[in-house]
Amino acid sequence: MTFPFWLPTSRTFNQPQQRVPMPRERGRYMRSHNGEEYEEALEEIRRYEDFTTIDWIQDSIIERNRRIRDAEKSRTAYRGPNGEITPAWVWAQCWKLVIAGESWFVMTLVGILIGVNAALISIVTEWLSDIKNGYCTDGWWLNQQFCCWEVETDDEFCPAWHPWSSVILGRWMGYVSFAAIFALVAAHLVRTMAHYAAGSGISEIKCILAGFIMKGFLGFGTFCIKSLTLPLVIASGLSVGKEGPSVHVACCIGSLVAGWSRRFSRSSSKMREVITAASAAGVAVAFGSPIGGVLFSIEEMSHIFSIKTMWQSFVCALVATFTLSVMNPFRTGKLVLFQVTYNRSWHLFEIIFFIILGIFGGLYGAFMVKFNMQVAAFRRKHLENHAVAEAVVLVILTAIVGYPNRFLRIDMTEMMSILFRECEGGGDYDNLCQLSAQWHMVNSLLLATFIRMGLVVISYGSRVPAGIFVPSMAIGATFGRMVGIIVKSIYRTYPQSGIFAACDPDIPCITPGTYAFLGAAAALSGVMRITVTVVVVMFELTGALTYILPTMMVILVTKAVGDFIGTRGIADESIRFNGYPILDQHNRSSNVAVSEVMKKDLTVLYASGMCVNDVEDVLASTDVKGFPIVASKLSKALSGYIGRTELRYVLEKAQHMGDVLPETPCSFSRQASDQEDFVLSGVTSGSALGAEEDVAVELLETTASNDVLKLWPWVNQTPLTVSPRLPLEIVMQLFKRMGPRVILVEELGSLKGLVTVKDVLRFNLTEKSESDQQHRDNGEFEAALEVTWNWAVGMFDDFVEWCRGIVRR
Repeated sequence: MTFPFWLPTSRTFNQPQQRVPMPRERGRYMRSHNGEEYEEALEEIRRYEDFTTIDWIQDSIIERNRRIRDAEKSRTAYRGPNGEITPAWVWAQCWKLVIAGESWFVMTLVGILIGVNAALISIVTEWLSDIKNGYCTDGWWLNQQFCCWEVETDDEFCPAWHPWSSVILGRWMGYVSFAAIFALVAAHLVRTMAHYAAGSGISEIKCILAGFIMKGFLGFGTFCIKSLTLPLVIASGLSVGKEGPSVHVACCIGSLVAGWSRRFSRSSSKMREVITAASAAGVAVAFGSPIGGVLFSIEEMSHIFSIKTMWQSFVCALVATFTLSVMNPFRTGKLVLFQVTYNRSWHLFEIIFFIILGIFGGLYGAFMVKFNMQVAAFRRKHLENHAVAEAVVLVILTAIVGYPNRFLRIDMTEMMSILFRECEGGGDYDNLCQLSAQWHMVNSLLLATFIRMGLVVISYGSRVPAGIFVPSMAIGATFGRMVGIIVKSIYRTYPQSGIFAACDPDIPCITPGTYAFLGAAAALSGVMRITVTVVVVMFELTGALTYILPTMMVILVTKAVGDFIGTRGIADESIRFNGYPILDQHNRSSNVAVSEVMKKDLTVLYASGMCVNDVEDVLASTDVKGFPIVASKLSKALSGYIGRTELRYVLEKAQHMGDVLPETPCSFSRQASDQEDFVLSGVTSGSALGAEEDVAVELLETTASNDVLKLWPWVNQTPLTVSPRLPLEIVMQLFKRMGPRVILVEELGSLKGLVTVKDVLRFNLTEKSESDQQHRDNGEFEAALEVTWNWAVGMFDDFVEWCRGIVRR
């Protein structure tokens, strides 16, 4: 069996990688004519290589050689003596068609399971959220909506729904107690059973799609624990969302389902396609937006996105959304609670207020990223061993602070569904649309905005499943609804003003719900730094082409403000904070040559003159993932590159096969006599990892008679090389677009050094730290940020006072 990279492991990221003894083969070594035993043995070795990166070039070579082998087998297998067609051959061709459709079958099955899982999580979350306030006498398994299904009046007139107490203090104590219990159970399960289930997971999935290996992050244990604890965390009232964790859960489903197929489990590139499609489906079911999910996987998740992957993502997202709609978890025909429809259009004079919402989104994103990273640093330093206590304290604090406020007490998705509604469409929640209570609502919304901002800053990143999509949208919705109420109040005070000349007196001119909607889009874009995805998601939520243009305006302003401040998305900042080896579009190194970054003190192997004992000593004394091969100790002429995995494999097999002694010479270079023999074996030069098992056996058997261990078939004789004078920025592009694990640096055929992604990141981090220190010394960055923030706050305060003055007059 194979051991893919997502199997669980007990070792955490900060622990050093322990050396694991090479697996010993028991019994007689048998030949294989399809190369499967060879690949399985390599996977057995690679399973120990956690927290490394995948060499996508080598993976492409392996996949290409598999296709060549399969094509050759399909042309010759099951033919008659004279090449005539037989029933067995016809069956083989039918089986080939089945294999060709395997990808689409896997994508469809993944989509169905993601849709079912999302529906179950939504149903359980609704029930747990309502159980904090009371229970249903008609059935304990019914939430408040289904318990009072036939009641159209307020909740207090529903005879079947009983609150836990008739006293406000008793209700509050029950609310806090249930919230604390939910958080305690969730945090304890995560800490003891699946530590990878904590957090959002989007940052780690981006790294996995880039080739970063994290065993267990997409495993079955993580999937189960995150699916169980996510409803508990959301129902506890903690200021976090389920959309980010839903993407992680969806990717777990994709990885597990694809792992059932041998064709997918052996190929990292095919597994990346499945995980990318699953991430699109996760966003699709979270927002009821299949096209938005596909765009999210393109814009945010994947570095390399092909047309084939886009279609697979589209199919997976479509199937997942369709499954969710069939299950209809809310029994309203809506895929998400805050899905709305707007019937009225907007006016040109509202553009100025849309710009205000965009500015708020950009400032909110900068504020959230900056201070959440500071909280993360504090958490890592002081609270690493108190994850359960931290979660419980945060939930109790949230319940205590939020319960008195009507917009903080209810679930965030339910709150957004209320704030998005038109007043004429049943949106008058708790006098939200009443003129007499408008300034009381403004104060409540403003208070809810800033309190939730503080709660999200300290809650996101805690050791429970926690996303930031919906909390950010909720913050933007409360701020936007507040602006909408203020604008509507101005219109009611001065309906004859020239600015409102375009308003029809018989139709409500201002729709405050649209301001909440646009504010939510601005906040989401500001914190995640995504643009097109937000526009499409919001369009699919409303189904109204009318508000695409305002949404684009708001997102454009948000992006401009974020670019001006220099903010990166919170997922990218989390990657940088955790030190994951991934390059993004923000990594820039101008006027720097690769010679300033490369490693010069290398452990190399010599093409000739080494024996088995020398090679084993090198393996035992180093932990590098590969070795450059040079001509000799005197000559640095580059001959190739061999990976540690392949080297260990060949030595291990050779020791089990024949008279290979510690003194047996090793040959890493191909001789003229070897060329003919190897070509006759049917393996082309440079396809070391694709060499079939029977070829490997023949070479090792020849070793016993020639007293030479031939290692050159496993040597990459044409490694990716660059000149030491090549700009580092071009090398970074090679890493991002081609995905090699290592790039060798040579000059005139002589080895000078090598560079990896970690070397580039280390250099960029050092350069950035020096730059930030210089800015701090000069006070430029802090001064610019402070001036920008003070200007925005001052403008907002002046605007509010101006509006209040107009209303008073």
